[in-house]
Amino acid sequence: MDLSNLDLRGIDFSNADLGAFDLSLSNLSKADLRSANLSGAYLDRANLSGANLSGADLSGADLNRANLRSANLSGAYLDRANLSGAYLDRANLSGADLNGANLRSANLRSANLSGADLIGADLNGANLRNANLNGADLYWANLHNTKL
Repeated sequence: MDLSNLDLRGIDFSNADLGAFDLSLSNLSKADLRSANLSGAYLDRANLSGANLSGADLSGADLNRANLRSANLSGAYLDRANLSGAYLDRANLSGADLNGANLRSANLRSANLSGADLIGADLNGANLRNANLNGADLYWANLHNTKL
């Protein structure tokens, strides 16, 4: 379903099934997406700033250059998600599953990644300055050119 380039600010999508939807360029700032299924969704350059995505399934989703500033992604499933160039500064990713995620050149400045699973994640060129990595699993993660 095509929901691209729409103003969906603050809408309650909690527990909704939006898997494989096209939400590219849409404004989902401050939307409630708790426990929503966004598996395989296309969110290229979407604005999700301040959105609540706790417990959401974003596995395999394309979040290329998406704005996730100050978003709550605690306990979210982002395995194999494309977050290349995404803005995740001040985002809460505590306990998130980022196994094999593409975070190349992503901005994770001051993000909370405590207890996050980053096994095999590609963080090449990512900005992790002031990020909380307490208890994060970085086994096999690519940290080449990462700013710590």
